[in-house]
Amino acid sequence: MHRIIIEGNNKLSGRVRISGSKNSAVALVPAAVLCDEEVTIANVPNISDIDALDEILNHLGAKVTRDKDVMKIDSSNIKNKLIPEKISKKLRASYYFMGALLGKFKYVQMYFPGGCSIGQRPINLHLKGFEALGATVKEEDNLFTISAEKLTGAKINLDFASVGATINLMLAAVKAEGVTVISNAAKEPHIVNVATFLNNMGAKISGAGTSEIKITGVEHLHSCFHEVVPDYIETGTYMILASVIGENMIIENIIPDHVESLISKLEDVGVPMEIGVDYIKISAPEKLLATNIKTQVYPGFPTDLQQPFATLLTQATGKSIITETIWENRFLNLFELNKMGATTELLTNSKAVIIGPCKLKGKKVKATDLRAGASLVIAGLIADGQTIIENANYILRGYEGIVEKLTKLGAKIKLEKENE
Repeated sequence: MHRIIIEGNNKLSGRVRISGSKNSAVALVPAAVLCDEEVTIANVPNISDIDALDEILNHLGAKVTRDKDVMKIDSSNIKNKLIPEKISKKLRASYYFMGALLGKFKYVQMYFPGGCSIGQRPINLHLKGFEALGATVKEEDNLFTISAEKLTGAKINLDFASVGATINLMLAAVKAEGVTVISNAAKEPHIVNVATFLNNMGAKISGAGTSEIKITGVEHLHSCFHEVVPDYIETGTYMILASVIGENMIIENIIPDHVESLISKLEDVGVPMEIGVDYIKISAPEKLLATNIKTQVYPGFPTDLQQPFATLLTQATGKSIITETIWENRFLNLFELNKMGATTELLTNSKAVIIGPCKLKGKKVKATDLRAGASLVIAGLIADGQTIIENANYILRGYEGIVEKLTKLGAKIKLEKENE
């Protein structure tokens, strides 16, 4: 494991370029196995989650080459082997191989994936959808075997607008016979990005980005070039960071429409912003105002930005309330913020109160998940003294070159092995 060490309370300025979307890339890479030829994916972030997916591809026998942010994947000769638990448990997104391999071979066997500990992550919506397409699902000791003589298009209504289920069912349905309609589908930008990738390979998908997605099955998917969209969660994280300690900080290579809900909340707390076509310029105001946030499925306020935004609210004047509706275990960062001098209280598993402003002091804290880690990085940057963030590998899962990017902005930050 690694740790991040920050000497805080240094103004940040300059430009930071946003990388490709983590949530998009971790779905695009498994989706590539559906292709019968080689595909090229550009703007792939260099993060540990992609390394884990690369490991699975190599286990299956795919030919993978990576050059900077470009990834070439040739799955024409892959073998449909059991994906071992030691690989699948490295990240939740490994479950996209369920839909991709089921769609390609009508059979997949793998263990339930891992990822951040932010609550229960059942895949019942995925499995019910696979069954609707004609598959049989067997589970024994966390090992899932999913098979079908053939997959046939079906009408699938999701009980919850799940991103993972929406993508997994798209992958499974692309080569199914007939038409599949997914109702109450998730609308996130990476849903559109994955659908566009599949369409570039010859799939017939319409409605991505709306609550109903229609998929007409095809027999063959061909090679294509595709680009990962900018990461709107990374965009939002740097926007929040700039709002508490930035000075004319420019966040570029972004899509402002993807962070509209965050822009609205930053306006509420008094952050001035200059918004361009593909950039946002932010300086921290002298005073931040308290506000309430409630996480929602896209285009509502993202659950992945709730924890970073909590750090901002420790600097806001007044009482703020956070309501978390997506994950039930996403307030562990508050206990770490309290160690640094924040005044926060967990009212219920889904509601917390933050009273500010609080002067934060550097402490030794622990990242409990990816976005909690981002929350603590922001806290360390605004705190007096030295902050040591243990379990920093969580952060490296989702933020490409975060130490290098922050250093260029003027932060005093370094990454080192925890046993050093």
